[in-house]
Amino acid sequence: MPKVFLGMSGGVDSSVSAILLKEQGYDVTGIYMKNWSKDLPGMKCPWAEDLADAKRVAVHLDLDFEVWDFEEDYKKRVVDYMLAEFQKGRTPNPDIMCNEQIKFKLFYERAMASGADFIATGHYARVSDAQLLRAKDENKDQTYFLYRMSDEATAQTIFPVGDMLKPEVKALAEKHGLDVAHKKESMGVCFVGEVGMKDFLREYFDTKPGEIRELETNEVLGYHDGAIFYTIGQRHGLYLGGGLPYYVVQKDLAQNIVYVSRNLNAESLWTQTLLLEDLKLRGNLTETELAQNPNLKVRFRHRAPLVSANYKDGQVIFDQAIKRPAAGQSLVFYDEEVCLGGGIIAE
Repeated sequence: MPKVFLGMSGGVDSSVSAILLKEQGYDVTGIYMKNWSKDLPGMKCPWAEDLADAKRVAVHLDLDFEVWDFEEDYKKRVVDYMLAEFQKGRTPNPDIMCNEQIKFKLFYERAMASGADFIATGHYARVSDAQLLRAKDENKDQTYFLYRMSDEATAQTIFPVGDMLKPEVKALAEKHGLDVAHKKESMGVCFVGEVGMKDFLREYFDTKPGEIRELETNEVLGYHDGAIFYTIGQRHGLYLGGGLPYYVVQKDLAQNIVYVSRNLNAESLWTQTLLLEDLKLRGNLTETELAQNPNLKVRFRHRAPLVSANYKDGQVIFDQAIKRPAAGQSLVFYDEEVCLGGGIIAE
């Protein structure tokens, strides 16, 4: 009987994954990864509640269950990376780094060393012949967050809910009497639950009041509590009064000035090219092969539509201008349902 170590978060997707793996004849051990436990002012970290939910599911399904503590590594590899990126004025994606460094590296390596044949998680994705494929439920597909997982880990990973639609997952949880069937999905920062990114960053960066200026006129429209807390393209949380919304179009971190505009056609909001760094191509794909792929599609935000593009010498060229993603975010390549890899969007 093949042995699989399943990452159990206390949510419905990983819980149903346990059901499916047992039905398929695997010897399943549930693992709760304790990555973060720090409370924030006004926001209690949900890790203990999630652990309790995962334990209840494991008992209900008669699974072996363990807690693996990755908190120290998580702080170094995910949180410190994220904070360093924000200090540069960029907007990183901690979920992607968590998947690369923790779930599909440290968890994978420890599971293999502990005698596992496979690891599994509740992500919406699929694996076929060691290739990472988009999930059946296009609305829930999470390959955007998984593109940096290693080929070795991919070959030994099972995504049990990847061939299911979310309503089917919830229905199966109900059928098996799992309390998590209707558990609210976590939002916001991946590791601190509902708290917003700005509130999280306040724990690490001092507020530093500065001016909000209109790009076209240089007029001071209001004040902010730190340019580091704002993202290019952001329109919420500016508190600049009614009328047409303002968008953040530039940041001057040295002078601590945030520039905004009501002009949706502002040059800094749109681009036809994106420069990538820290490229991670899957399989044995080369940059030359990527550039020659006639079916190339890209996704530069989670749930954004796939759009046609060309790749050349680190640049992605679009057929028409796109709303510019924030530097530090990821762009991911696809050929039909196959995830080819991606890179980090540079300035």
